[in-house]
Amino acid sequence: MTHAIAIIPQPAALKALPGRFIIDAQTALLASAGAEAAAAWLKADLLRVAGFDLPAQAQPGSGVIEFRLDSSLGRLGSEGYRLEVTPTRVLARAAQAPGLFYALQSLKQLLPAEIFSPERVPGVDWSLPCVEIEDLPRFGWRGAMLDSARHFMPKDFVLKFIDLMALHKLNSFHWHLTDDQGWRIEIKKYPRLTEVGAWRKQTVVGRFYDTLEGVIYDGTPHGGFYTQEEIREVVAYARARHINVVPEVEMPGHAQAAIAAYPQLGNLAEPLEVSQVWGVHEHVFNVEESTLNFLTDVLDEVMELFPGAFIHVGGDECPKKEWKESPAAQARRQALGLADEHELQSYFIRHMDRHLSGRGRRLIGWDEILEGGLAENAAVMSWRGEEGGIAAANAGHDVVMAPYHSTYLDYYQSADESKEPLAIGGLIPLEKVYEYEPIPEAIDPLKQHHVLGTQGQLWTEYIATPEACEYMAYPRLCALAETAWTPPAQKDYDAFHRRLQAHLRRLDLLEVNYRKPD
Repeated sequence: MTHAIAIIPQPAALKALPGRFIIDAQTALLASAGAEAAAAWLKADLLRVAGFDLPAQAQPGSGVIEFRLDSSLGRLGSEGYRLEVTPTRVLARAAQAPGLFYALQSLKQLLPAEIFSPERVPGVDWSLPCVEIEDLPRFGWRGAMLDSARHFMPKDFVLKFIDLMALHKLNSFHWHLTDDQGWRIEIKKYPRLTEVGAWRKQTVVGRFYDTLEGVIYDGTPHGGFYTQEEIREVVAYARARHINVVPEVEMPGHAQAAIAAYPQLGNLAEPLEVSQVWGVHEHVFNVEESTLNFLTDVLDEVMELFPGAFIHVGGDECPKKEWKESPAAQARRQALGLADEHELQSYFIRHMDRHLSGRGRRLIGWDEILEGGLAENAAVMSWRGEEGGIAAANAGHDVVMAPYHSTYLDYYQSADESKEPLAIGGLIPLEKVYEYEPIPEAIDPLKQHHVLGTQGQLWTEYIATPEACEYMAYPRLCALAETAWTPPAQKDYDAFHRRLQAHLRRLDLLEVNYRKPD
């Protein structure tokens, strides 16, 4: 039995060769110094599904699988690799460990799908086709964002989500941890953020249309948060799979859960509750020095937990009504010599940028942080279309392209909404995700390097369970992974769709509740 070559994302260069490499119990599995981790993953997989405990020494007449760090491949960068399969040898080489990990992902996708089975599978032809692959990613930021704030996602699912990202060579897990409807990250200095802010009394039922009139609630408390110990576990789990975790702590808007926990952070005298409905809320952080200090304290604990370069501070959808009506906010604006409330938000974000930069980190925020002037070290995540990303890149700022029209995976997957679960709106079928081009023509060719990459967004207002999350994410994240990895000249939707049919068998074995593609 043979298996078609169906690697997702499509490698930059792949040449099929005649013959097959057969794996049996005598096949040697070798690893050079620094390459042991990739070999250990494959060893564990084959022991689980085939019962082969591959020896670490070559036997006369038996095949060899070797993982090798090779500094001569530096031209492929830290994530590139070469994979050569002949009838007698499989050789995976890369300049650095991430490249070997991605070589392993491609190697596993050359094997029968049963390599992804959770248990022993008898009667499988454990062989793979002979190929030559030289591969490296188009973009350094290949991301997926999971919103754990609107609906809490259990830690075990977060780990599974990371595993699926790794399979698709995605390397940036953007974790949305705070919002109006819940605060999900333990902050030791301010325990009420989770004691109060992590729980809402109930949740709106059905589509919410920005009015409380006639709203129906489910009557069920909802909440949860991740302890610092759990977050360290997630970060380490992701790091082992060469995935960087980018935490998002929203400010100055999307702050109602925090203000419910600590009313002095808000602009009103009356206390608030953790929000039970969706949408853009008027309740935002005030601009007092004490509130800025509170939030930098929070960021200090966040930085302790997340060692990556980027810290996401949100910055989107911050209504200015409370600031306009607050004598304290207006006095602060005038004392700072700021022209309007947009500049007040810019002052707020610049303060956080200086704090993060002073500790060797970089601030990233949604494209609203451009309004009123962008902090000099900040990077922009362009979601309201591409205009913000174009402006930021042309001004010399780094950008992640995440426009709602092509990367929002909480949108409908079919025009026939009656056959789909309730979604927030819009239509983004699989093909639209695949055909998205992250570098707009309006970006100066000399500034295109500022486009770090792209990512898919899973906002969870209408995604209440892990199963629902997988249904909305896959297979669209397969398409986005190829958009982020594969050179445009190698992309072909019809060919992707054919490879996807084989790939879905892998997702079946991984028990992913994906939507069957049209």
